[in-house]
Amino acid sequence: MSSESYTGSPGITSTSILGNPVLRREDDALVRGEGGYVANVSLDNALHVHFVRSTVAYGVIESIDIDFALAMPGVVAIHTGKDLGLKDRAVAEGHYSGIPEGMSRPFLARDRVRFVGEPVAVVLAHTAYLAADAAENIEVEIKPLPPLLSLSASVNGESLLFPEIGHNIAHQSRVEEPFDEESYEIVVTQSLVNSRVAAVPIEPRVVAAKFEDGRMTCWASSQGGHDFRNLVAKSLGLKSEDVRVLIGDVGGGFGSKGLGSEEEVVVAQLALRYGQPVRWMESRTENLTGFVHGRAQEQTITIAGTSEGIIEAYRLEILQDCGAYPTRWGAFLPEFTRDMASGVYDIERVEVDFRSVLTNTAPICAYRGAGRPEATAAIERAVDLFALQIGMDPVEVRRRNLPPPEAFPFTNGSGVEYDSGAYEVALDTALKIADYVGLRSEQKRRRDTGDKTQLGIGVSTYVELTSFGGSEYGEVRLEPDGSVLAVTGSTPIGTGHETSWAMIVADQLGVPMELVTVLYGDTDRVPHGRTTGASRSLQIAGSAMSDAATKLVTNACERVASMLEAAPEDIVIDRMNGTFHVAGTPSVSHSWADIAALVGEPLVGFADFSQTGSTFPFGAHVVVVEVDIETGYVVVDRVVAVDDAGRIVNPLLAAGQIHGGLAQGIGQALFEEFQYDKEGNPQTANLADYTAISSTEVPSYERSFTETPSPRNPIGAKGIGESGSVGSTAAVQSAVLDALIPFGVRHIDIPLSPERIWSALYPSAT
Repeated sequence: MSSESYTGSPGITSTSILGNPVLRREDDALVRGEGGYVANVSLDNALHVHFVRSTVAYGVIESIDIDFALAMPGVVAIHTGKDLGLKDRAVAEGHYSGIPEGMSRPFLARDRVRFVGEPVAVVLAHTAYLAADAAENIEVEIKPLPPLLSLSASVNGESLLFPEIGHNIAHQSRVEEPFDEESYEIVVTQSLVNSRVAAVPIEPRVVAAKFEDGRMTCWASSQGGHDFRNLVAKSLGLKSEDVRVLIGDVGGGFGSKGLGSEEEVVVAQLALRYGQPVRWMESRTENLTGFVHGRAQEQTITIAGTSEGIIEAYRLEILQDCGAYPTRWGAFLPEFTRDMASGVYDIERVEVDFRSVLTNTAPICAYRGAGRPEATAAIERAVDLFALQIGMDPVEVRRRNLPPPEAFPFTNGSGVEYDSGAYEVALDTALKIADYVGLRSEQKRRRDTGDKTQLGIGVSTYVELTSFGGSEYGEVRLEPDGSVLAVTGSTPIGTGHETSWAMIVADQLGVPMELVTVLYGDTDRVPHGRTTGASRSLQIAGSAMSDAATKLVTNACERVASMLEAAPEDIVIDRMNGTFHVAGTPSVSHSWADIAALVGEPLVGFADFSQTGSTFPFGAHVVVVEVDIETGYVVVDRVVAVDDAGRIVNPLLAAGQIHGGLAQGIGQALFEEFQYDKEGNPQTANLADYTAISSTEVPSYERSFTETPSPRNPIGAKGIGESGSVGSTAAVQSAVLDALIPFGVRHIDIPLSPERIWSALYPSAT
């Protein structure tokens, strides 16, 4: 579908820059090695931190001997949880309703450790090397307890992480009366695993802090400066106005940096306590073992319907692994899975039953898509199995259950209202690009000839929830020199905000993008802002930028009206030339530079844009794989992605977001899984063992966009940052299992490693 036109203020006479593939303005500094990362911040006389971490998954801390390490040269201080001076996080930050109050995480472990990698002590020294050496000489005695790693064992309370609470359930929602399976013609049930993954940002956690003249300044690699500031202030007992957070370039987050971590708060506490700058950068192993993970759901799907391919009922039962401590996101991830459980399909009855439970593993948090890819993986696997059961092409089953465009706004089976959609258009576009009929013909040929390399064709139709509503700050300021400053509360994390916001502002004002400077990431300069996540930025922060620019135009019209002795309502802006004139008399006009010179002080437009409700981007992915049936090895031949995120402001940036999401989704489907042994020891603690995907494992993508604007913001935009990861995992799994249908293989859990595929093909040999 074509996009609706973007009108902005009355009087537009220019062609909009929006919708054009404008190159990222951020990249020049990055490719020159001039990025503003925390590790590059220069701090005089800074002290360095090293954390001592538990090597036991679950146990009682009997003693921590720091005496020898404390006497080592260059060591300033060593602290444990008992003398650090910080309350538990939930006490400082506030209890999350729905999670038992006793499941609180200390900033350093006290009394018990609950996962390998949990910090138990912190060393402060003059150099990072001295801090690390001292940490090696701290003796920690821990009495091991039986670790809890199985989700079913956690539900049954075979071991208790918080004995005083009496159970391991952090959050739950139960279905009281499940639908009667006997009432339906066709019923298919399958257990699934949505594997635990690590975010693996290129830049791990890095933080620096300085307390000076009664104020704390933190340099953070974070997805949200104001939330980071609030966590530090509450934890340290400071007023929020006495904490400043600065964020420059961020080398990836994917949700993992959405919440400030315990170690980052400890660094700020040490800066406060010792009156010197303090800094810390974690190792890759610390990032993999001691930081948060994502996904980690065990699911049971039950899908019911008719032999004609109509889906009438769907039940999803979820066991969500929270890890050792329930985070704000980890415990509530199944709620997002529940909201999107039925995906793009019109299903009369939808039931979701979930329990979020504790285990002796690293905590779970938001990871690209946060509950929505899990929902898509479940419903798409269910539809494939349903199609297999009734002997119908899986594409035809999908088509028969899609709501038509005229059904929107459409309320899904979980009671969530989707804003707009044209699902069959996206599906048909993807099938046409892929030549679905031709692919099926080639697949039949290989099956008939017994080719050792079988072709698999996977299709995923998805919808996802973005933004969760909320507001964002925007400010557009005409400076006395005629330049424009755009101030945003959003934080770019490699997502091209500087380019997008400059495009929106330049478009509204009719000025070259080069005149627009975007300011972000300074809580002293930006009054408030929300964490970048849930693909919310363009639709909310972008709308705030547009609104603020529009208000600046209105203010400028008032000034020009006085210059031209006309009524403000008679002044129009010519965006092609960046000038103002009385309607009908363009020969006498004033430019932005004229206005700036006349006013002599900044002229400002302020906005605090709020969006009611979420938006629901959607799309269809087709993946073609070749599976070597002698080895189980998979090669991804083609990835066709048709995505609809409403109005596309910059197709180049949108494509970049899709590219990254596709790679992460394919990686989870084929390679990525964070693993523990039976004692709770991490088995994938570095990038030699944790096989994060690279460009060598994926083909060139075949992409296309459809545009179905959202009515919920003036830009008409929906989120796109997570779409690639929402649809691709299910499409890859579908493709691999499609290749294995002739061999009687019904299901294999992700990641689809050669070993798992070979074992499914030859069960008697394993």
